[in-house]
Amino acid sequence: MFWHDDCLEHDAGEGLWELPGSWPWLDVAEPHPETAARLRTFRHALTHGPVAPHLKWHEGRHASVDELLRVHTAGYLDSLRVLERVALEVNTVVGPETWRAASAAAGTALAALESGAPVAYALVRPPGHHAQPDMADGYCFVNNAALVAETARRQGMRVAVLDWDVHHGNGTQEVFYDRPDVLTISVHMRHGSWGTNHPQTGAPSEVGANGRNVNIELSLGAGDTTYMRALDEIAFPLLREFQPDLLVCASGFDGSAFDPNGRHNLTADGYREIGRRVASFGPRAVLTQEGGYLRGYSALCLHALVEGLLRLPEPLLEDPLAYVPDDSRPADADLDRVRAALKPFWPGVL
Repeated sequence: MFWHDDCLEHDAGEGLWELPGSWPWLDVAEPHPETAARLRTFRHALTHGPVAPHLKWHEGRHASVDELLRVHTAGYLDSLRVLERVALEVNTVVGPETWRAASAAAGTALAALESGAPVAYALVRPPGHHAQPDMADGYCFVNNAALVAETARRQGMRVAVLDWDVHHGNGTQEVFYDRPDVLTISVHMRHGSWGTNHPQTGAPSEVGANGRNVNIELSLGAGDTTYMRALDEIAFPLLREFQPDLLVCASGFDGSAFDPNGRHNLTADGYREIGRRVASFGPRAVLTQEGGYLRGYSALCLHALVEGLLRLPEPLLEDPLAYVPDDSRPADADLDRVRAALKPFWPGVL
């Protein structure tokens, strides 16, 4: 596990959930959902839960500007250095502390790569997978997963990215969309474009160069069974065909049944199974923390995912909350759309 205290410094302020500002009809303003408290809760679960003896913790570092320029433009990076809190887009708020936190998140993700560990998890914030080369989006400023992938690519590795945050990894898609040598796979809920800072739709038709951009768009309510089918029938067959040296995972927990920022129904058991599949795949894996906004349940899901990554034979924690029925009826149509879009580029695989 890789960690840096400076990731806690970013403060997006308060308002109406993710929307900053003053709302006169709101009695008590709400903290922005992407808070330092969520990351502290995640770390506490791993240091105090039963998985703790199995983990080794390492100090991260800050990324240099030259490193960040691998995936972002200089002008955009300059825009992240501000003296007062301001919204760069409707729900993505930058403040005086943001630059230090974002560079710590990016550098800590790079430290996870540099460690050479078979499985390395960068427990960082702010999240990154929505950040595009020249735009902030969806609480994200620096694309940590894309930075790890691009750094490894420049080192001669064959790289694939697997993103299971409930929202489309549009920033990572934008970084690598025209590159046939990087495979990007995003498993997410169907939400479409949500504005000028997120013009990508996340639909299966956005296939990129040679079909190397894979969007597995799932209907609202998708749960454990549908996610496992998406991974087993599409994502991992493509990954095995591509044969990466490194798998970069954008790891979000906002796909859980209790997350206020998503509409999917994954449970802790589902995340444990995702972890097991990543561990069984074979190549090195570097994971970067993305979403997950109901802190307690997201922390439980993280604990379960890590259990899976460690290939522990039995669950260490019970799930006291999961109860939503696992309805997988829309899965056939959803996965057929993905196969139809990709079949010309991956004959004999799907």
